[in-house]
Amino acid sequence: METEQALIALIAADRLHRPVSSMAGKLDRRKKKFLVDIEVGKNGKYEGDRCYARVESENLQVARGIDEGIVAFTTRHPKYGAELKDLIDEKRKASETHLYFGMNEGSRLTRGDYMAVMSTLGYSEAAADRLYAPLMGVSRSLAAKKGDERRIMIGQK
Repeated sequence: METEQALIALIAADRLHRPVSSMAGKLDRRKKKFLVDIEVGKNGKYEGDRCYARVESENLQVARGIDEGIVAFTTRHPKYGAELKDLIDEKRKASETHLYFGMNEGSRLTRGDYMAVMSTLGYSEAAADRLYAPLMGVSRSLAAKKGDERRIMIGQK
């Protein structure tokens, strides 16, 4: 690709990025507000008519260092590098809690469900209507590749 074409592609990508990024930011903030209203039972599960949710905590191994720095340090100071590596190999436990959610078998979100969320983002009914079809096309394509169940982190220890 020649420079002129690459620059034009970069400018177009940047101009497309702004509204998509803005919408993504609004959606991220809106999702956090929706989380406040979600209540799962004491068993950590919700089973509704159309959708479900469950809360799961999982322990993760978190490394203590940065690999590149360790390699450089070990190269310069092999004796101390080995000791440092031993210290870093001791891992500390971290725990994340996620809300898993999705639609029940045979259930779907309606156009009205989507339009209601878009209106909370400040889109007029006409603007939301124009955005609906292209957004759903991309959403369905991504769901086909990744599946319908999603998760969102709701806590970390």
